[in-house]
Amino acid sequence: MMKKVLLSGGGTGGHIYPALSIAKAFRGRFPEAEIGYIGTKNGLESRIVPKAGGITFFDVEIQGFKRKLSLDNLKTVSKFIGAVRDCKEIIRRFEPDAVVGTGGYVSGPSLYAAARLGVPTLILEPDVLPGLTTRFLSRYVNVVAISLSGSEQYLSKAKRVLHTGNPRGTEVVRADGQAGRKSLGLEGSDKPIILFVGGSRGAKPLNDAVFQLLPRLAEAQRWHFVYVTGEVHYEEVIAKLNKEQYPNLTVKPFIYNMPDVLAATSLVVGRAGASTLAELTALGVPSILIPSPYVTNNHQEVNARWIEEQGAGRMILERDLTGDGLWSVISEMTEDDAGHEKMSQAARELGRPDAAEVIIDELVQLSRSKQ
Repeated sequence: MMKKVLLSGGGTGGHIYPALSIAKAFRGRFPEAEIGYIGTKNGLESRIVPKAGGITFFDVEIQGFKRKLSLDNLKTVSKFIGAVRDCKEIIRRFEPDAVVGTGGYVSGPSLYAAARLGVPTLILEPDVLPGLTTRFLSRYVNVVAISLSGSEQYLSKAKRVLHTGNPRGTEVVRADGQAGRKSLGLEGSDKPIILFVGGSRGAKPLNDAVFQLLPRLAEAQRWHFVYVTGEVHYEEVIAKLNKEQYPNLTVKPFIYNMPDVLAATSLVVGRAGASTLAELTALGVPSILIPSPYVTNNHQEVNARWIEEQGAGRMILERDLTGDGLWSVISEMTEDDAGHEKMSQAARELGRPDAAEVIIDELVQLSRSKQ
């Protein structure tokens, strides 16, 4: 039986929420076990993780590397060395059976310190293109768990690569589509739903494209459209939109029960972040992905291109996005029922709804091998 696990990951929800999914699965398997979490004091994880309850939060000081030559990188090296020292002290005091990282630069010193101390280690890579932290750690940790099977080609130095899927999918697969419809005011309706969503803050290029195709939406009464503007764009959108002209359109600034809404959705138009892909593949929802060009290493384009290559969705680059072009792809995907079902099945085959349990099984084996 495992008694303690230490998690680490931060910076974005794409790193934090998979860690919390692992924590939930670990607690389900070992109710009496202790769970710790290493993060940064000012990072998003410092606000999200304590709210989850039952997790001891430790903070260390660390910053990420700049992608070009910079004096700041000298400070980063110094902070990394100090963070490794602090992480070793945390690990010695907490005495975990295993240490798990889910990405973000805070995972670097946490897992490196654990590996040096001989504690079993596993890092989860949520994107197709592994980040700098995962590439660095791959030669030190016991296992690199990949969310999407296209990542193996970038991890030639890893000791062991295991396709687990993204633990976020473990929770999403239990989503309630009827609850999702009810939250949208569509209880009792059987219209298929097309969802436009650009992330928590929205995406102006997507908003612009949706405005361009509004007349098309009004004509497509067999569908119900849900348009998530992002909170910063909502008031502007509502001011421009005469909602009475579009009875088959629901506009929201943000959706808090996204898994339930996705479970009721037939097609998603949105970004290609790791959490989004985990949710879509777990539920088998076809997608039109518009990768953000403003992310590190352009990793969303790599994600979206891989999804398209697997037949689970389509990709439109932001620079090519127009209302007419988007509507053409939507029409193509929705008018072919057999093609839509094939794409849904392809998406579902990419997901691993048991990801969290697979990771826990691996941690159990790692801890046993050390004993």
